[in-house]
Amino acid sequence: MATVSFKDATRVYPGADHPAVDKLNLEIGDGEFMVLVGPSGCGKSTSLRMLAGLEEVNAGAIHIGDRNVTDLPPKDRDIAMVFQNYALYPHMTVADNMGFALKMQNVPKADREKRVLEAAKLLGLESFLSRKPKALSGGQRQRVAMGRAIVRQPQVFLMDEPLSNLDAKLRVSTRTQIAALQQRLGVTTVYVTHDQVEAMTMGDRVAVMKDGLLQQVASPLELYDTPRNLFVAGFIGSPAMNLIAGSVVDGGVQVGDYVVPVARDILAKANGEADLTIGIRPEHFHTSEDGQGIAIDIAVVEELGADSYLYGTLAGLSADEKLNANQIVARLQSRHPLTKREIVRLEPDAGRMHVFSNKTGDRIS
Repeated sequence: MATVSFKDATRVYPGADHPAVDKLNLEIGDGEFMVLVGPSGCGKSTSLRMLAGLEEVNAGAIHIGDRNVTDLPPKDRDIAMVFQNYALYPHMTVADNMGFALKMQNVPKADREKRVLEAAKLLGLESFLSRKPKALSGGQRQRVAMGRAIVRQPQVFLMDEPLSNLDAKLRVSTRTQIAALQQRLGVTTVYVTHDQVEAMTMGDRVAVMKDGLLQQVASPLELYDTPRNLFVAGFIGSPAMNLIAGSVVDGGVQVGDYVVPVARDILAKANGEADLTIGIRPEHFHTSEDGQGIAIDIAVVEELGADSYLYGTLAGLSADEKLNANQIVARLQSRHPLTKREIVRLEPDAGRMHVFSNKTGDRIS
């Protein structure tokens, strides 16, 4: 077991005008499951490959435990990597694939077989050990790739979008298996994904990245409840947080013909900005019973039985303006006889609302 530390770790690709990863500082605890998440090109896979030794570190350092591994080759870092494409040898059996790295390390055959069998039991692969990869499903091949990493008994597991080749249903079941397996083994794990639902459900902590910069690192619930800036607020959560721009007025922020109440001490932090952005999770809206609230022009109502999702835009917009307007989503807990093209007023839960500076993008509430 080991901790992992990125210390101002930077990677600049030749010919690039800005770093792919810019001064990354991240501490990963012993036995922790850390997820790196962000859109394509944000630097999450590059960060993982720097840790693996597959990418050069142009500045800063990376430590595994108390060892500086910045300039060590991958084979000397005591890590095991699970790739997106499985990378199994097609001519070898499952058992041979899982034990191949041990064979290269000259581990005695009896020890190899014992460790392969132990990993196969953990992963439910005992009955597949004599099969070739072509006779396995995608989910089974991914488990073999996991088994190959487990038998090496590394200090750190590195996983680069290992579920992206699986269908939606299999992804859900496999991610729970990986999370449970990691807890059971207690091995420090760094997991890369672009899927924020995966990140929220699997990680002990989640590091959100954008354009090579670390935006926020926190527990999944902390990211959801207290996003540091507009990017994290809009990225974490499904459906995403509603981000609605409005004008600062006495007592709050005006959105359409409604003034969203905002405390004076929060408005004071805006430093004179004329416009702010209000952030409201879909579940923190409720329909108004007194004619107050943000007027929404309903486009679609999805009835899911226990609750319903309402999709729309701010009322009063022209047809052309609606095409470019941010969609507003509300999750209503009870059944409402609402129809599209109807206008409804929604009130935000004042205690669960966020206020963001438009100049800096930071949350000021």
